[in-house]
Amino acid sequence: MIEKIKASKSEKIIFIFVVILGLFSITSFFLLKDKCLFVKNYNPNKINFENPNNIAILNVECGNVIIELYPDISPNGVERFKTLVKSNAYDDVAFHRVIKDKLVQAGDLEFGKKGNIDYGKIGTGKSGLGTIKSEVDKDFNYTKGSVGLARSLEYDTEDSQFFIILQDEPLYEGEYTPIGKVIFGLEALEKIKYLNKSEYVLRPDFINTLRLFN
Repeated sequence: MIEKIKASKSEKIIFIFVVILGLFSITSFFLLKDKCLFVKNYNPNKINFENPNNIAILNVECGNVIIELYPDISPNGVERFKTLVKSNAYDDVAFHRVIKDKLVQAGDLEFGKKGNIDYGKIGTGKSGLGTIKSEVDKDFNYTKGSVGLARSLEYDTEDSQFFIILQDEPLYEGEYTPIGKVIFGLEALEKIKYLNKSEYVLRPDFINTLRLFN
């Protein structure tokens, strides 16, 4: 007859500790894997906008980013942005330039499309509509969430690319054409993939869709 050996109190405690540690490790793995877990996804249909005709909905992996556009400040810049949005031009376009906690940039329609990225040229692509003049004369505070049109080192070279800042950038004032500001969902952009050693991202995240509310 085999005699049953009872576990000591200390062995029971160790066993329970190991089980709890295992459960914690498994739970932590899945929590860390889901980078969007604690990001709120805003439903624009449940928000009352003062200017619904100037609202754009940028959908990314972690949810909706709701942008209010400012045509009174930059009429040409906002018109160009709306034109491209209406044609669904920004769908599946990469966030090719990302600086952690500073900015995200997208909108290279020529070299940044999903499945057709040219890493040697990304950031230089055009829309085919030509460039527009910079609109930097009116007062605008580049606070966290502001949206601006990217350009080359020269003024009057804005086209389709835009950036959204993740912190206040007073030095951008008078330098870049502002077109709007994120009013809901900025935290979704803070989850966009970045690289520690480069502003330009290999295997980047993409815009799912970009639409006007009305």
